[in-house]
Amino acid sequence: MIGKRILFISSGVVPYLPQNNVSNSTFHIPKVVNERGGQTRIFIPKYGIINERRHQLHEVIRLSGMNLVIDDLDMPLIIKVASIPKERMQVYFIDNEDYFKGRGLFSDKNNKLYDDNQERAIFFAKGVIETIKKLNWIPDLIHVHGWIASLIPLYCKQYYKNDPLLSQTKIITSFYEPPFKKNMVGDFISKIKFDGIDDTFITDLNPPSLDTLFCNAAKHSDAIIKSSEMISENVKAFLNSINKPSLDLPLTENPIDAQIDLYESMF
Repeated sequence: MIGKRILFISSGVVPYLPQNNVSNSTFHIPKVVNERGGQTRIFIPKYGIINERRHQLHEVIRLSGMNLVIDDLDMPLIIKVASIPKERMQVYFIDNEDYFKGRGLFSDKNNKLYDDNQERAIFFAKGVIETIKKLNWIPDLIHVHGWIASLIPLYCKQYYKNDPLLSQTKIITSFYEPPFKKNMVGDFISKIKFDGIDDTFITDLNPPSLDTLFCNAAKHSDAIIKSSEMISENVKAFLNSINKPSLDLPLTENPIDAQIDLYESMF
């Protein structure tokens, strides 16, 4: 683990968001990696509910300023950063006024799903990869957590497949209980096809649901982790059907050590 670079891409991490399985895992695993001599970076969206002043976020001007094309629209990318108190853990926040300012994780105050959740996920995936390219910080391994990060495996393996930055990088995806149950609005496939990704790799994203999104993430990952007993039955069946290195954390005595062991088997 010494000197290995692990990139954590997640829907959230404590203390910036409330505690749940995803945000806790995204804190505890990088902490252990750091303690064992690895290097980490954590990326999450800059949701509007994150208090910038309290958590001392600041914009990184040299990383901000590029536009990402999302479904034929130019969307400005803003990068902010903060350090988790008392830990050697740096968190990067992917921000955009249209997608994240004043907004929650996936729904409004009336629990209505945002109409543009698909575009938000695409923006987040492209924003993270473009930022690590600017940082010239080449990860040995990417660990994906949470719904909005679930396009990372697809984009790494297809959209960025010819980029030497990621040619040796392995991807592990953790799967949790679904944070919402309704299908997302709109046509996921056409929005991703705009980026030149072949139909072959995205036909399973119809209908645009968390189940189809998670199964697509599993298909494009190098290893998978079942991080909850409450994974949907459809996703659980798909995870059980594919022949990839895997962990079932609810059945594991030392979950963090088991995940670190899985990391090391990927190098």
